[in-house]
Formats: sequence, structure tokens, C-alpha cells
Amino acid sequence: MLFPFRHRSHFVFQLIIFIALSFLCVTTASAHFKLNLNVRILHVEHTSDGLNVYMRLPMPYLVAHLLGEMDDKGLPEPAPYSTNRLETGTLVHYVDATQLKQSTDGLASLARQGLELVIDGAVMNANVEGFRIYKNGSQPDFATLEDAKTVFQKEPSLGVFERGVYVGDTTVDVLLHYTSKDAVYEYALSSNLNPGLPDQDLTANLVLDYSPSGVQVFRARGLLHEPVVVTRSVLDAVVTFVKEGVKHILEGLDHVLFVICLVLGAMHFKPLLWRVTGFTIGHSITLSIGFFGFVPTAAWFVPAVETGIALSIIYVAIVAVIPDFKPGWQQIKSEWTVVGVTGLIGLLHGLGFSFVLQNILQVTSPNIWQSLVAFNLGVELGQLLIVIAAVLVFYLINLLGDSATKINRTIVAGLCAAIASYWVIERGSNMLANI
Repeated sequence: MLFPFRHRSHFVFQLIIFIALSFLCVTTASAHFKLNLNVRILHVEHTSDGLNVYMRLPMPYLVAHLLGEMDDKGLPEPAPYSTNRLETGTLVHYVDATQLKQSTDGLASLARQGLELVIDGAVMNANVEGFRIYKNGSQPDFATLEDAKTVFQKEPSLGVFERGVYVGDTTVDVLLHYTSKDAVYEYALSSNLNPGLPDQDLTANLVLDYSPSGVQVFRARGLLHEPVVVTRSVLDAVVTFVKEGVKHILEGLDHVLFVICLVLGAMHFKPLLWRVTGFTIGHSITLSIGFFGFVPTAAWFVPAVETGIALSIIYVAIVAVIPDFKPGWQQIKSEWTVVGVTGLIGLLHGLGFSFVLQNILQVTSPNIWQSLVAFNLGVELGQLLIVIAAVLVFYLINLLGDSATKINRTIVAGLCAAIASYWVIERGSNMLANI
């Protein structure tokens, strides 16, 4: 050996600390348009002569990509229905109230052009039947078809925009009508908008289809460049939420690190089964409880949960490296103790899952339990994929001998703990700032 395991462990932990500190130096680039809301909802109503599409989306999606060339002051020409100005050296964008009062036809046309609906391979033309615009926080409910219809029965009010509203704090609703001579049983929805906004790939798209066969809810993420195929099949609708649950846990690094450390500390089937069972029970409970709002609504609560999730990663990382590390009450060596501990931790992670689902659905949305169960099933499938991959990798490393196993355990657990420690500082600071 080049140097003893003890010295290698010391070097590894120094490297991990360096990586963790590097995170503190990372900054994100600021974009021209701030995206404060990235949810797009489409209610599709089947009518005797085609389809009505009631759509709600953030205004930046419509105008952010239409900034003009730089002028002599170094500012870009404003996008339609917006004005630019510098505030403390930062370029910001306000809704142009004057343009809105003159006409909203141009903004409505951008919404119509940005959505593509295809039936039997043919791109359908739409007529704009209604348009509304709101400052975020003042927009009416849009969870059901009846909510959406009510929106366009009320007269629009534009007075708030005279006092100055950021484009990023603005939501638009548009009603489109697509004419079809025949009944529509299947269609594809997509968008050609590419505003170049931060986190635009995380956009939550919800399509609710209201046909004579019933209501089906479909889910997709991102800019909708890949069409969402909408049918009257319950299975097709369920699959979209299962996929979203899988994506969420696989893309949620904190959940992935926790499951990896969970596997790392239990490389035999029976203890692994008990740990995963407890975690599954825990997060399944709070996924529903959190979604239906049976939790505190204070601003500190979400960062507090996220801080707790980060702390849970540190805990399971320590247990993976030091198996005898247990609080006093946990000295009872039984399977039910393991289930209880991982179950309690699962309660935290389930709340994290519920926060994501709240951005997708509202409690009053149709087929709520169908969507909720499908999303949770997706989370379980994603968790199973992580467990299988981790078990396979760790098993192959274990074949190299005890020394390789110890080094692997130290590196993986240490790196996970270092990343989680950074999150504790970041999320904990956010929590304290909101108390």
C-alpha cells in the first residue's frame, strides 16, 4: 500500500472539506427577466365544435425572448408590453401600463402563437376568445374548469399596473378556441416558446382534459417542446404523474444522497429492507398531509423542513461510517427501532415531496387522489432505482476487499455529509431570516 488507510482517510476528509468550501464560492448568473412563478395550467374543454383551451402562464414566457438591440444608453430595447430601467445597477423590467390600456391583442397573440395543438397530424388554428392579466397574488383561482370560466366572466382591471409591476410578478390568462368538425379523442399540445429564463426547464405544466368520458389530468415538466399527448385514457394520465414522481426523486440531490447513505449503512438485505420500509412509510404519510395543507404555513416552515432533510443526510452518513453511532434511546437493537428512526426521517422527506406537488396541483383539482397516488408511486419507483444502483455498485466494490470497502464508505459518506453541511448553513440561514 502507498500509505495506510488511516492517512488516506485523513486526506479524503481534507479533500471533502475543500469541495464543501468550494460550494460557498459558487454564484449564479442573473438573467434579464426574473421568473417568480413557473407554473403553466391548461384546461381543455371539449365542445360541440372543437376545443376551448383556458391557459394560465407567467408573462415572462411571452416576452423575455423579444428584447431588442442595445440603445445608446446600453439598455436593450424593451420587449413588447414592458419597459426597462436600471435599479442599483441591475436591469429590471416593468409591465407597460400604457400599452396594456391601448390594447392587449398583441400579448394575447403571442400566447396564441406560442401554443401548438395538433389533431390527427394537423396543426390547428386558434382564435383568441379572451385575455386577462394580473399581478401575482391577485389572480383568481384557476384550479378547475369552472374557476377558469369565471375568470373570463369578470371585467379586467389594469389599474395596479400604473403603480409599477415587475414583468416577473405578472401572470396572464388566455382563452383559445380550436374549431373541429369531429369529436376529438386524442391531441398533442406543445409550446414553441423559449424565453431563456432561469429554471425554465423546471416549469410545471398541468393539462386538464374535460371530455364526455370524464376528466383526465396530465403532467409534464419544462418548456413543452416535447408534445404532451392527451387521450381519454386513465392509464395515460396516471403515467404522466408516475414519471413526474420518478423525475423528482432522481433529480432531487438531497433525496438521492440520503438513500445512498441509507444503502451504504446496510449492505445486507434484511437491514436494508427494514430501513427502506420505514423511510417509505414516513414519506408516504407526510406527502399527503403536507399536500392537503395540514402543516404550518409560516415562511420559516419550508426552509426548516429542507434544513431537517440536510441534517438527516449527515446523520445517516455518520451511521454508515460509524455503525455504533446511535442516540441513547436507539440502543435497542431491533428492526422496529430501525423502522421508527427511518420512518421519522421519512416524514421530513415526504414534506419536501409535498411542497413540489403543491406547485403542480391544487387541492380542488379534479382527480386529486388519482394524481396524488400516481406521484407517490413514481417516487417509490425512483427510490427503488437508486437502491438497486447503489447496492450493485457497493457490492462490486466490496468484492475488492475490506480495505476498498472502508475507503469507499469513507469517501461516499464524507462527501454526502460535506454537501449536506453546506445545505444546513444555506437553508438554516434562510429559515432564520424568515422567523
